[in-house]
Amino acid sequence: QVQLVESGGGLVQAGDSLRLSCAASGRTFSIENYAMGWFRQAPGKEREFVAAISRTGHSTNYADSVKGRFTISRDNAKNTVYLQLNSLKPEDTAVYYCAAKWGSVSGREKNYEYWGQGTRVTVSS
Repeated sequence: QVQLVESGGGLVQAGDSLRLSCAASGRTFSIENYAMGWFRQAPGKEREFVAAISRTGHSTNYADSVKGRFTISRDNAKNTVYLQLNSLKPEDTAVYYCAAKWGSVSGREKNYEYWGQGTRVTVSS
């Protein structure tokens, strides 16, 4: 059974930084075969794409709203994906989810097969 477990969320002030982690596990599951993505869902809104990274880490995509502030990275040896959140704004408040997609990178939620339970980020003004 594949598990993705996010951590690192919390309550911060505007301008602060956080680093989210997503640790993957499963008897034979290795993220090296998967593109990985981060999505978020703000209160009262639909879940939206934040960032994605290719299997090797050589290619990344970002939502316009986070470009230049957030950085996605991965460590395949640790089966872990990260999202560095800098210059946080109140509108970044959301539950952040990581997801795994077999093959190439994508920003489309429906293309992702495995999902974590999310970690909450709250940014106060």
